[in-house]
Amino acid sequence: MRILVPTVRRLRLRVRLGDDSGMTTAEYAVGTVAAVAFGAVLFKIVTSPGVAASLTGVITKALDVSF
Repeated sequence: MRILVPTVRRLRLRVRLGDDSGMTTAEYAVGTVAAVAFGAVLFKIVTSPGVAASLTGVITKALDVSF
């Protein structure tokens, strides 16, 4: 019977505190929309002419390094 006591206590504590493990479907939808929006903003920034030129310059410098 001693083995069940900690389990029952944990169960009662979970019930009292409200077990919020995991996200609901609405939370998944909001999280997905936010991730897609963030990805779109990053894509726009990286493909802008200034950033693209800077990245090209950095990559070109890195590949032209002599050892």
